[in-house]
Amino acid sequence: MELVLGEERRAVVAYCHRMVADGLVVGTSGNISARRGELIAVTPSGLAYEELTPDLVGVHRLDGTPVDAPLAPTTELPTHLAAYQATGGNAVVHTHSAAATAVATLVDELPSVHYLVALFGGPIRVARYATYGTDELAESVTAALAGRTGCLLGNHGTIAVGDTLAKAYAKAQYLEWLCDVWLRAKAAGEPRVLDAAEIDRVGRKLASYGASAPEVRGADATPDSR
Repeated sequence: MELVLGEERRAVVAYCHRMVADGLVVGTSGNISARRGELIAVTPSGLAYEELTPDLVGVHRLDGTPVDAPLAPTTELPTHLAAYQATGGNAVVHTHSAAATAVATLVDELPSVHYLVALFGGPIRVARYATYGTDELAESVTAALAGRTGCLLGNHGTIAVGDTLAKAYAKAQYLEWLCDVWLRAKAAGEPRVLDAAEIDRVGRKLASYGASAPEVRGADATPDSR
């Protein structure tokens, strides 16, 4: 018998394994969800990624009600639900990647040291710190995602949203890279920063770049992709 949201559950497992291999999380930190209609497939709480299988990925409604969830959902379920409501996206990736988490302890907004911040709809905000798993954190993320498809979480990690799980995951990778670039540049001196007009200009170029249609408030391709 086919699992409810079987395709999404299998994709969540695959990207969780990749998230570990790519060093975007440590231990059982981080979480992933994928949406189809009014249902989401989301990682359970506290389970080692190597033990995760599609049947252990829970399915919940957008109000958090379980539909087919053998284990308790990630404690960050309220944050995932808030991200869906704020963006209308179809996938959310939450990481604890090192460079991004470090930046989230230093600034209230990631300086625009590279035009790829346009992938997220503009300068990347840092959501005000709140205890993990709380409604306060969900509210903070909602504010940081206004007009954006990604943000940093103060002293915590990252959230990336996409219209597919592949695109949300790619944005999580880009966000880590942008933070690493800024940290390296800042360690060597005072980085030059691109102004808002240039980021807007790049955003418009990305919206018509390549064969795929852009996401709302963010493009799917980059000028360097082939």
